[in-house]
Amino acid sequence: MKTNPGGQLEIGEIIGRDKLVRRLWKVLEKRSLVLTAERRMGKTHVLKKMMATVPGGMLVIPDQLPRDLESIHTAAEFVERTFRDAETYLSRSNRYAKKTRDLLSKLGGAEISGVFKFPDQQPLPWKEILSGTIEDLMENQKKPVVFFWDEMPLMLFNIAQNQDKQTAMQVLDILRYLRQTHQNLRMVYTGSIGLHLVLSDLKLAGHANDPTNDMATVELPPLEHRDAYELATMLLNGENITADNLEETANEIASSVDRVPFYIHHVVDQIETRGDFATPELVEEIVLGLLTDPHDTWHMRYYRERIDTYYPPQDRPIALSILDNLSKSDGVVPFHDLFDLVKSQISTEDRETCLRVVTLLLRDHYLTQAKNGHYAFRLNLIKRSWRVQRGL
Repeated sequence: MKTNPGGQLEIGEIIGRDKLVRRLWKVLEKRSLVLTAERRMGKTHVLKKMMATVPGGMLVIPDQLPRDLESIHTAAEFVERTFRDAETYLSRSNRYAKKTRDLLSKLGGAEISGVFKFPDQQPLPWKEILSGTIEDLMENQKKPVVFFWDEMPLMLFNIAQNQDKQTAMQVLDILRYLRQTHQNLRMVYTGSIGLHLVLSDLKLAGHANDPTNDMATVELPPLEHRDAYELATMLLNGENITADNLEETANEIASSVDRVPFYIHHVVDQIETRGDFATPELVEEIVLGLLTDPHDTWHMRYYRERIDTYYPPQDRPIALSILDNLSKSDGVVPFHDLFDLVKSQISTEDRETCLRVVTLLLRDHYLTQAKNGHYAFRLNLIKRSWRVQRGL
């Protein structure tokens, strides 16, 4: 097996995740799903593996890869994309979304060269069009339908910025209504930024409802160590890399990058490029070099930059202080000590706000909470990178 850092893998090259995929399909038998994942964790490949193992009694839309919503900036664009995906399925049986087409025709839409063109009228009654699309789809098949939507949080962020926050919340609300209306309708939301960040911002704007409380939330973890070790071993062998102790080197690769497949591919690729004899010491040299790379090959600055993008201005100094202090700790830190450290840097006595920001950082995969309630960085690799970036 050859390295392919950042590229699309074939199904047979996706190591591990079988148990997780079975669990996710089990969830979807009864509920819709929010799949949360830190970037680089292998979310796309998990979804690819899911779509290659669809249970016989379910219909997935789209049927090969999830619909990427990153480029969508309005509610109407989302509705049109959903309509076209639904009609792609229906057309295979010479059917179409009749009620929705009738509505769109009244608004000025028309079929041109076999493609139904949406009307130019603005604003469109997008809620009615979306409801009609789902109704047409559910009436024309008997199986449970699962919509796979990737980058849902980013789409909502785009809608909130391009239109307004009320419209973004309305998209979530109507989708929840449709799930409750159609017993066999399922939805999968995934994304590289946490849905909770968008919801937190919307709640601060006055929207108190929780439009995903009927959905199961599952976090995508790193690989289990045996799978990460297997992946590292397969890549070392596939690239014909020599090592005095292959097992020790593969274990070091897996551990040094927190068992994240993207980084495992990168480290082995670097060893192969350099043509060096593989050792645990070389692995550490490569990881440190990539963490301090001025060109930021691993795009680690993203973890700092996204705080300015997605966190409210009043929360940013607290978030930075929390992460700075935890990055300097060798162990877990109880909240009262962490709050004292924050207060020593920022003029605040607002314990509740600090707790709320800690919760955001937990849900955004920066932090983890030990069984005793104390806090630490979730991934040591991100902790190391944070110290480098922040000069700590």
